[in-house]
Amino acid sequence: MPNRNAVFLDLQPLDQGDLDLALLEGAFDRLDHYPASSPEQLVERLRGAQVAIVNKVVLDARTLAACPELKLVLVSATGVNNVDLAAARQHGITVCNCQGYGTATVAQHTLALLLALATRLPDYQAAVRAGRWQEAPNFCFLDFPIVELAGKTLGLLGHGELGGAVARLAEALGMRVLVGNLPGRPARPDRLALDDLLPQVDALTLHCPLTEQTRNLIGARELQLMKPTAFLLNSARGGLVDEQALADALRRGHLGGAATDVLTQEPPVDGNPLLATDIPRLIVTPHSAWGSREARQRIVGQLAENAQAYFAGKPVRQVG
Repeated sequence: MPNRNAVFLDLQPLDQGDLDLALLEGAFDRLDHYPASSPEQLVERLRGAQVAIVNKVVLDARTLAACPELKLVLVSATGVNNVDLAAARQHGITVCNCQGYGTATVAQHTLALLLALATRLPDYQAAVRAGRWQEAPNFCFLDFPIVELAGKTLGLLGHGELGGAVARLAEALGMRVLVGNLPGRPARPDRLALDDLLPQVDALTLHCPLTEQTRNLIGARELQLMKPTAFLLNSARGGLVDEQALADALRRGHLGGAATDVLTQEPPVDGNPLLATDIPRLIVTPHSAWGSREARQRIVGQLAENAQAYFAGKPVRQVG
């Protein structure tokens, strides 16, 4: 590789102007970066580059074939479904991702969502803003039932690094943690079948990948198996939950509440059943669970490590 020129095709989702890019810039002879890139701009922008860095920009077979100098793709995320891995292998292009950078941040966000549901935080905040506390006959205003999480049961679907971090935080609150077995994976004696898990939990949190086996993992049937007071949390991937079924369940008062940081289409430019304004006890955040400055700075560090390891002939975090 005579030159180590790189192009970051969509820096804006990662860097809000608050990150130090010096380590990443130092890994290359030259690093050009763009806030975003359209499909029509990719080949021209990658001309002469040996390294492409992407977040969600799609590098399909046609694009990869049109960039013969490209040798390395660095994905500034864990998911690599935006890169045609088969085509990359065909053209001798190494693909590396980032891993474990947002564990603490996403776990924190997940617990924040659970606590907000249990304490009815959005409802109380809205009531105060509407002047209802000011008009109350007593010093306190307790119109919305509060759930104490200590002694309650949290169900986990996905018990990797992130699920484990959420489990430890829940246990610190005094919760009992049960782990469910995921579809398509071998049964384990320490994990419950989904139909056995769901009726037992007071809260269910999802931390598994989206695959053909897990798509609509939680649908109308599964929601019906859950306690009518249970909470559902999704900080993993849109598509794990049947969004229309969840909206219907919340409207009819089944479930104590739900919170999601992800939707099937992001941004939801075509609308989404969970964005309707008449759904009670629902919190939707805009795929922001991962986005602390600390987590994003770790991505920068991992991108630099991935590049340096590749140039040294010992790739790390290689996925293709």
